[in-house]
Amino acid sequence: MRSKGVFVLVLLGALTAYYVYSPIPNNIEERWKLMLTDSFFKSLSQLAELSEQVGLLDFWRVMMFITFAERVVPVSDERVQVADEVFDGVEVIVYQPTQQEETGELRRAIIYLHGGGWCLGSSRMGPYDLLARHMVTELNAVIVSVEYRLAPAYHFPVQFEDVYRVVKYFLRVEVLKVYHINPERIAVSGDSAGGNLAAAVAQQLQKDPQQHVQLKAQALIYPVLQALDLNTPSYQQNQYMPILPRTLMVRFWSEYFTSDKSFFRAMMANRHNNHESAALLKFVNWSSYLPDSYRQTYNYSAPPVVTGKSPVHSIGPHHLLADPRASPLLVPDTTLRLLPKAYVLTCEYDVLRDDGLMYVTRLRNAGVDVTHEHYPSGFHGALMLTMWPTDFDIGHRMMDNYVTWLKQNL
Repeated sequence: MRSKGVFVLVLLGALTAYYVYSPIPNNIEERWKLMLTDSFFKSLSQLAELSEQVGLLDFWRVMMFITFAERVVPVSDERVQVADEVFDGVEVIVYQPTQQEETGELRRAIIYLHGGGWCLGSSRMGPYDLLARHMVTELNAVIVSVEYRLAPAYHFPVQFEDVYRVVKYFLRVEVLKVYHINPERIAVSGDSAGGNLAAAVAQQLQKDPQQHVQLKAQALIYPVLQALDLNTPSYQQNQYMPILPRTLMVRFWSEYFTSDKSFFRAMMANRHNNHESAALLKFVNWSSYLPDSYRQTYNYSAPPVVTGKSPVHSIGPHHLLADPRASPLLVPDTTLRLLPKAYVLTCEYDVLRDDGLMYVTRLRNAGVDVTHEHYPSGFHGALMLTMWPTDFDIGHRMMDNYVTWLKQNL
């Protein structure tokens, strides 16, 4: 009996070590806090996998627990006025200063797009509510936080279309007057998948000849920017890193396009490109656009092009791979040079690091004013880890530096 008890203790200890311990680099701050945080994400992800395999709930319904757990009801306080609105059929939360400036000076505005891989997340999560309030008070700005629809219920391009409709609606002269907005001081911003949507919106607005009010800035926080090569050095280096391992990011991409699992398997193998998307691989060739220090010892090999009958061709989403509304890195320099000034935040320990780095290089080559802030000890999602019990110092530094840039450039 005693030996059984010892066995159970050893087993529990081994399971705890498996779920808690992660091979986290030494230069990451608060390593044990990150290990504990990641153990929750890892456990939830494996529970979601098991639930889907036994036919209880699909993967994303279980993963939505993250969104529900951090959900808050944004309410007004003595400094910030909060209102739920609908802009052209899309739900938004509008945050604005309670008091109007006595000088009558028009305000800045930031349209903010939350992250979550187009499948998770909400503008009503505590960290996004905290960020919006901080921007209102520090910048005397109006923040429009967009509650766009999510996959798997809605696939691309629904998320983009929701966001684009909100931006177009908000940029109407009569709407800007209601919120006392200076039409020359408006930015679009977002983190992760929200950074993807922000970059895509900024590009599409420039192509619209009927759009008279334009953005002054775009602020992209560890953005995801391309789906053609899911084997860049950062995808390889950080494939098992906390919060966003490669498998989860590939799953986000796959679900954004389709719920067909064969497409997910093709993307995991990096064998999902077709002739249409292959013609655009030159825009995401990391051997050309990554600084030498980030290439390290990795050797570039172009992703293979799938021909004939394959999962990619049989299910239909292959033509979406080449759509720049999904992958903003795929536009030519003629489109990039028209874009507003940019802020791009990247983290060393993030599969999406190289997406951001390549965009910085290409924007600068096109003559765009770019501020690139790289965090050598940063990891994906850190900006949203600013509330107890997942309160990280690096998250607060990111928030402060991001808001400082907006204060100086918007």
